[in-house]
Amino acid sequence: MAFMMICLLAAGALSACSTKASSDGTITMRLAHNQSETHPVHKSLTEFARLTEEKTNGEVKIQLYPNGQLGAEREVIELTQTGAVDLSKVSASALESFSEVYSLFSLPYLFDGRDHYYRVMNSSTVNGIYESTEEIGFRGLTFYDGGSRNFYTKNKPIMHPDDLNGMKIRVQPSATSIRMIELMGGSPTPMSFGEVYTALQQGVIDGSENNETALTDNNHGEVAKEYSYSEHAMVPDILIMNQAKWDVLNEEQKQAINEAARESSAFHKVVWEEAIEKSIEDSKEKGVTFSTPDKEPFQKAVRPLHKEFAEKVSTAEYYKEIREAAEKE
Repeated sequence: MAFMMICLLAAGALSACSTKASSDGTITMRLAHNQSETHPVHKSLTEFARLTEEKTNGEVKIQLYPNGQLGAEREVIELTQTGAVDLSKVSASALESFSEVYSLFSLPYLFDGRDHYYRVMNSSTVNGIYESTEEIGFRGLTFYDGGSRNFYTKNKPIMHPDDLNGMKIRVQPSATSIRMIELMGGSPTPMSFGEVYTALQQGVIDGSENNETALTDNNHGEVAKEYSYSEHAMVPDILIMNQAKWDVLNEEQKQAINEAARESSAFHKVVWEEAIEKSIEDSKEKGVTFSTPDKEPFQKAVRPLHKEFAEKVSTAEYYKEIREAAEKE
């Protein structure tokens, strides 16, 4: 309750002075996210802010609020919808409860690999998804690679879906992610990312699923010593912007922000790959063991989800386009 009050007060304060031009015409916008200043996403958002200011000749400036200062992902999405926050970087999974089409990105084994992933994420298909939320108050600008999501547990490698039986696995608050763990035989436990370390430490959960940076940047490798490359999902981070704030920008400013967003995504690809390599190296030094299971049993377990997405009205066309892109080399 106290936290929510702080968020509401912060939202009120931000609303009172949100995106107003200064006396010299400069527009200052606020961007919230939940990662630390050392995380590659923060570095990429810093690059986005730098490029935006440079490309608008100083007309638009971006202030970053990292570390979940303005709330958890659901809260900053709501703040972005209302305009209390101008932009936010959130997981596509967090957007699922606001727009069903974003549930696609939580679909296990949607992408055949990294080439397929990047081909889709830089396509007109995803641009259509970005624009599909204009009527509910925000639009997507770009994506940041979140790597592949894999299982990690305190002391047991996950080499087959049967290994998940009876295990409490933390997932993002996403209906698709919950269903995935159920189909694989585990017990899904939705919780915010900030609670995972303590939950693992205290035995509230047996494991989680995320990319390798969680082991180091968030110290999960201190309490989880088995990391298994199921590679069941590639869920991007999405940079969203309040639609009303977008609409008041002139065409030159919009073009500059779009360019800055795209270029910051390309920048992120480089720093992300470097961060993954370092996380693996540092995790091994801390005693984490990495395993590579056969993915076919995991893929087979979640086939019912693919059938659902191929038939659901809100996702059928996008699903078809994404899967067809896998065949275009």
